[in-house]
Formats: sequence, structure tokens, C-alpha cells
Amino acid sequence: MNLSESLLLKALSDDADTELVDLHCHSTASDGILSPTELVSRAKSQGVTLLALTDHDTLGGVPEAQRTGDQLGISVLPGIEFSSRWGKRPVHIVGLNVDSASTTLREAINLREQLRRERAERIAERLEKRGFAGALQGARRWAGDGVIGRPHFARWLVEEGHVEDSARAFKRYLGAGKVGDVKVDWPQLEETIDSIRAAGGTAVLAHPLKYGLTRTLLRRLVSDFLEAGGQAVELLCGRQNPVQTRELRALLDAVAEECGRPAPLFSVGSDFHQPDQPWRELGCVRLPEGVEPVWKLWQTSANNTG
Repeated sequence: MNLSESLLLKALSDDADTELVDLHCHSTASDGILSPTELVSRAKSQGVTLLALTDHDTLGGVPEAQRTGDQLGISVLPGIEFSSRWGKRPVHIVGLNVDSASTTLREAINLREQLRRERAERIAERLEKRGFAGALQGARRWAGDGVIGRPHFARWLVEEGHVEDSARAFKRYLGAGKVGDVKVDWPQLEETIDSIRAAGGTAVLAHPLKYGLTRTLLRRLVSDFLEAGGQAVELLCGRQNPVQTRELRALLDAVAEECGRPAPLFSVGSDFHQPDQPWRELGCVRLPEGVEPVWKLWQTSANNTG
């Protein structure tokens, strides 16, 4: 396991199913507002007992988050949210409990860092042609030591007074079909899952309801994800309509049966980025009763060590 045995046993006690677990959140290492230390402290104040820091395409914030977790008594899993593609469609795959020393994982991260740098330069060029001089330097300042993403350009546009808020920045300049919407040839879903599993991690399909897919396409995505070795799906990612949750669970069970595979394990997370969004506050959702949580993988391994 990638956690020490004692920490793993503490993180996955017999009460884990009734405690607050959040396996999807972001810090300043990518596009979050809070530093890893601030994030873990907030998670502690929200009652979260098991947290996975899953910044976009980087593990940069994990060591700090784990040190803070040790100090505060909250268990922090090393995680990452990989940018990926399913065909031509962008999808996100979360890797949980990954080994940061994995050569394969480091190669996957390095590739995405390069792709993100190139994308940031192209976004800046496009914005500057629209009269927004200094876009790259401004976004880089907001990103700090983290990877540059579109939210950093949005914050710079707000800071410079070009738009009222980040939502308006995306609506006018950075969202789908806008000037700052630069397409990237991210690695394919299958390659991404292989990278996570090579690092001893668990591959999780992130927020499947947020891709705007028809039911037919969503079934196909889940099927391809399972066939490629994906192990879990985020049943809840932030607060969502209970009807949607029930329908998604039924769809996942049906697809697994059609594929002749066991039903995927279920993950849960807030997709936390900043404090003023209560619908994705840390620890704001729990898995419903009767589902098999992804942390059962680690509970089983922990119990076998005893």
C-alpha cells in the first residue's frame, strides 16, 4: 500500500462508512483557491476524516497536505485528476492512492505539464490579439507554483477589470467555443487508466454527469472505462439531484451486467475549488446506503495486513 500501515488502518476504520469521506478536491497546486494546508484544515473543520487531494495533472500539493493531515489527525490519500480523452471528448480520470514514485506516473504527469504549458501560451496569444496584454504573465502569477489552467486566466481578467467575475470570464472568453477555448490532445482514456494502475492506484471516472452526454453515450463511456480496467465511478460529485444519483447507479449496474463485469465501486467527492460554493463544499455529500464504496479496496488490504 502507498500509505503506512498504521495510517491506513486509522483512515479505514470500521466506522469509515459512516464518517465523512471526500475523494475529489483541489488546492493551489492546480486551480483551487486554498493552499494544501488550508484545504486540509478546512476539511478537518467540516468533519472530513478521509480526504484525497486530486489536483489537475499534478501531485505537487500532496506532501504538504499529508504533513498537515498528520498534524491534524485527518488521513490524506495521494490522488490526482488526470486530463484525458475518450475519442475526441475530454474526460477526467481520478487516480486514488497512487505511488508518487512511479516512473510511469511521472511520465504521464510530465506530458500533461508540457501540454498545459503549450495550451496556456496559445490561450494568452489569443487573448492578447483581443487586446488583453500581459495575459500569460497574469495567469502565471495567479497559478504560482501550480499548473496553469483557464481559471487562472479568468482570475486575471477579473483582477484587471475586464470582466465582473470568473463566471463572466468563461462565458465571454474562456468557455466552450470562445476565444480561449484551446483544444488539447490529452492522452486517451485507456492510456490514462494504465498509468494510474501502473502506479498502484485506483482509476475512478470523475463526475460522469458533467460531460453533457446522452444516456446512450454515457453507457458507452462507462462500458469503455470498465473494459479498459477502470475500477470505480464517482456516484456523487458535489450536491446533485437524488433522482440523478439513483438513475446513474442503475445505469452503472446495467452496464456492468452487460459487460459481464462486477459493478464498479463507488466514489464520492465535493470537487471543491473555493470556499464560496456550498454545493461543492468539502464533505458536503455522502454515498447512499447499500453501495460498495471504493475505500473497501483499502479496507480489505488493511485488514489482510493484520
